[in-house]
Amino acid sequence: MTQPTRTDDRSRLIVDVLVDAFADLMAADADAFRTKFRKMAADPFAFYRGSACLFYADMAATEDRWCDERTSRVWIQGDLHAENFGTYMDGAGRIVFDVNDFDEAYIGHLSWDLRRFAASFALLAWRKAFGDDVIAGLLREYLDAYLTQVEAFSRSDEDRSFALLRENTVGAVHDVILETSARTRLGLLDRLTVVENHERRFADTPRNRRLDDEERERVMRALERYRETVHPPRRRRDVAFDVKDVVGTGGFGIGSAGLPAYNVLLEGYDQALENDVVLSMKQGNVPAPSRIVRDPGIRRYFENEGHRTSLSQRALQANASQFLGWTEIGGVGFVVAELSPYELDLDWEDLTEPEEIGPVMAQLGRATAKLHCVGDADSDHTLVPFQTEEAILAMIGDRRQGFVDDLVEFAHGYARQAQEDHRLFVDAFRAGSIPGISSSGSQPVPQASS
Repeated sequence: MTQPTRTDDRSRLIVDVLVDAFADLMAADADAFRTKFRKMAADPFAFYRGSACLFYADMAATEDRWCDERTSRVWIQGDLHAENFGTYMDGAGRIVFDVNDFDEAYIGHLSWDLRRFAASFALLAWRKAFGDDVIAGLLREYLDAYLTQVEAFSRSDEDRSFALLRENTVGAVHDVILETSARTRLGLLDRLTVVENHERRFADTPRNRRLDDEERERVMRALERYRETVHPPRRRRDVAFDVKDVVGTGGFGIGSAGLPAYNVLLEGYDQALENDVVLSMKQGNVPAPSRIVRDPGIRRYFENEGHRTSLSQRALQANASQFLGWTEIGGVGFVVAELSPYELDLDWEDLTEPEEIGPVMAQLGRATAKLHCVGDADSDHTLVPFQTEEAILAMIGDRRQGFVDDLVEFAHGYARQAQEDHRLFVDAFRAGSIPGISSSGSQPVPQASS
């Protein structure tokens, strides 16, 4: 009898982890997950983006030299990969470059964010045919900038006011901020809506689904609950929150396959049609880090996943949009946010040379430092009751070089693992070995393990 190989064991682990993480959503919308998995099959980076749950399963079995009692309880983004950075308009009306996805945010080891980003960049740089020494050098720029910014925060109280803006950025980061500032709300409305008889409504598209009276009423009640969770900044004009139209829509991106979502069209700051506002109401997902963080006190802190996502974004951005909030439908949490025209991802496609990417990496390092240091004792929650920058520096001590070396080495090793995992995933998918998500979709989906 043939004995299972380590490859067989790894393939089985990949399938088991994906099914355990997504079984309920697979059962709800197998077609959406088949599409998600086809996108993940495209290349190792796409697979890595869509498999944060596998990364955390590996982190649970990995000794972490870079955590202690405090730095293992930091607010983290949770899925910090190279394509989760971009622009947004903050509550003060500034175009900011920062982390722009908080679906996986949770309390955990700060090194998990750094490891996940570093490995993702190694995968992305592999697509550009950079040598290992070049990748290592660029990662060192990122980590050195991260630590230098953490040290700067320890000497001042500017972490909550710090932001990467048009005035203090360079290169591709500066360019994406300028490009964002040229966008308009009217441009977004023209893409999503139509005007008939001097009234605006959502366009009828294959992506949109009209609601029956009962479902619309549930959404309207959820919007009333949402209004109680927003905290508008004083500098922005008020919105009446009068609803003009509501449609059902699909999830957003690889990570949100199968999640119910709605778009809501609101009367804007005045009766001019160009100022109408579009809200996204999306079911919150179970964050990948929570699968290996066992502290029940953290879990109990959040009413639901919509509350957790919204609170995380407020903590990690410090000056979030006035529309950010949460609600629930049928006991399930939803995060609510504006579909803003002022959001644009950093585009890595045209960044082809290390000389162009170096300044970008330094700015991403500074943004990551701000992310970790802003959601601490100075914020409006009690989950992280200490100064994160002080905890990071105390944990590293005189081991700065060792810290950087270790994370660079991890990035190379885990990127190679992700490349092999991608191959195993594609083989399993093609062979119909992922229950319920085979090419035909004919198999039943198993229940998630308890």
